[in-house]
Amino acid sequence: MSDIPAEAGWRERGRALLPKDVTAARGVTPAIILVEPQLGENIGTCARAMGNCGLGDLRLVRPRPDHLTERARAASSGADAVLEQARIYDSTEDAVADLVHVYATTARRRDMMKRLVTPRQAGAEMRLALAAQPLQPAGILFGRERTGLENDDVALASAVMEIPLNPWFCSLNLAQAVLLVGYEWFTGLDETPSERPPERQSPLATQEELSGLYQHLERELDASGFLRVPEKRPGMVRNIRSIFSRNGLSSQEVRTLHGIVRELRWGRRPDRPPRNSNGSNTPPDFHSGAGDAEPE
Repeated sequence: MSDIPAEAGWRERGRALLPKDVTAARGVTPAIILVEPQLGENIGTCARAMGNCGLGDLRLVRPRPDHLTERARAASSGADAVLEQARIYDSTEDAVADLVHVYATTARRRDMMKRLVTPRQAGAEMRLALAAQPLQPAGILFGRERTGLENDDVALASAVMEIPLNPWFCSLNLAQAVLLVGYEWFTGLDETPSERPPERQSPLATQEELSGLYQHLERELDASGFLRVPEKRPGMVRNIRSIFSRNGLSSQEVRTLHGIVRELRWGRRPDRPPRNSNGSNTPPDFHSGAGDAEPE
């Protein structure tokens, strides 16, 4: 991760962190275990959610439909590799047999002594487990669309995962649950800063360029009478300069602002000649020190 440039965005970082075929990451990412899924479309949308989050290990316990049907493939929106390499099991116990850490997702409290964790906490724990030596495989159990996991399924888990939602309406479909849990896993791997400076085609303006803009603008504001009250002038000038100085203007933006100020002044003159077709007609008495500039 340290080799990824700090200015890189989440797309660049994701490509560097994950193989294009997410199934190549099996064994170093959590397994997604769907217990008795009832609809092929749901299996497909879960595969799509897994692909979104770089998860490639799909395990199906007694699936009712064939997971490779046309509907399942269409719902996967290109995550065919996840479907094609899914593994089928006769029991939940078999599906989790090789795992060290198992999390059971459930919307209702069970009468069991189990640790209760959020997807974010579980994601952090699984990242540590999968980075450990030796590797500690982890997986997440998701239940049937209508009834969820049975108590026997939950009993196999080392912890219960509960997604914090509106307590009056916490219903999720299967793919939504997989996506939310997978997202917490994925974002923990990514070091993209929450905010990045915009990419600039023009360099930031120098203080000399900003000073020229301030002087030009203040000269025109004096001429228009805006700064006519001597006692208020210093404070107003400071406020105006503060507006522009805190916005990280580029050199091109400063030139554009010079052009705007020039046009506002020249446009008020009754003797202003008409513009030609390319818009050029510099006022003969305009001297801003910044050269001609048209608004972008």
